[in-house]
Amino acid sequence: MRPAEAAGRGPRERLGEGLFTRVAGPDGARHRARIHGTPGPRWFGPERPVRRVHGDASMFIGGLSALLLQSLHPLAMAAVAGHSDYRGDPWGRLQRTSTFLATTTYGTAAHAEEACARVRAVHERVRGLAPGGVPYHASDPRLLEWVHLAEADSFLRAHQRYGAHPLSDDECDGYVEDMARVARELGVPDPPRTRADLTRRLTAYRPELAVTGQAREAARFLLLRPPVPFVARLPYGVLAANAVALLPRWATEELRLPRLPLVEEVCVLPLGRATTATIRWAMAPARQRVTSAAG
Repeated sequence: MRPAEAAGRGPRERLGEGLFTRVAGPDGARHRARIHGTPGPRWFGPERPVRRVHGDASMFIGGLSALLLQSLHPLAMAAVAGHSDYRGDPWGRLQRTSTFLATTTYGTAAHAEEACARVRAVHERVRGLAPGGVPYHASDPRLLEWVHLAEADSFLRAHQRYGAHPLSDDECDGYVEDMARVARELGVPDPPRTRADLTRRLTAYRPELAVTGQAREAARFLLLRPPVPFVARLPYGVLAANAVALLPRWATEELRLPRLPLVEEVCVLPLGRATTATIRWAMAPARQRVTSAAG
């Protein structure tokens, strides 16, 4: 956005555009126009639950929580530590992830298939040895499934707790079914299709999980040394505290993160809802422009 254009906008639009640029990157507007403006069939119609979940500000908390949860698998964490510059270029990684989610959720079927093919090609190259000498390969269906389960569970639970319009039980199953469409395209042979199955499979991974030095370093980076400007530290801290509170109890115990139920109920949860409501308010004008253009 040009300086003159930014000056002509109110505080709400400036905040919304600033958040969007952080999450979507400098090419975000171009990607957004391509994703929403290209005609053609899509994987998910406007009525599908995945659109409601992925379009809500609760994703800020769900995404952080998913990263913490994913770090508990030693091989998945080794792949991230060895091949992802999440410390040196955290915003770039976030922007690539958000563009992928937007493309598969709202874009044409052709664009969604292309995005998944690019991710599969990257995964094929990511291989190595975890600390202790255990080999890993990002294309391993077992690791792909773990990443998928952690994301789907975290995004859905964040939406149910912080979303503007929580899903019904049937819609929760619909969201898991929608996410299974993307997971299959990425190489997960038989992803869960109901919320109950999602929870069951996530729990079944527990014998494989462990907190490694790499996982602890990732948690410290995300929670204590976030790559955000000083002025954004407080709202980020609120999002991070709620991301921890969103984790399953066993996950916070594994990561040795403090949980104080009374403090969460009285302080953390209300602040999390207020912060996501503010983000939703700030980004609403941009979303309305996209809806009008797409219509």
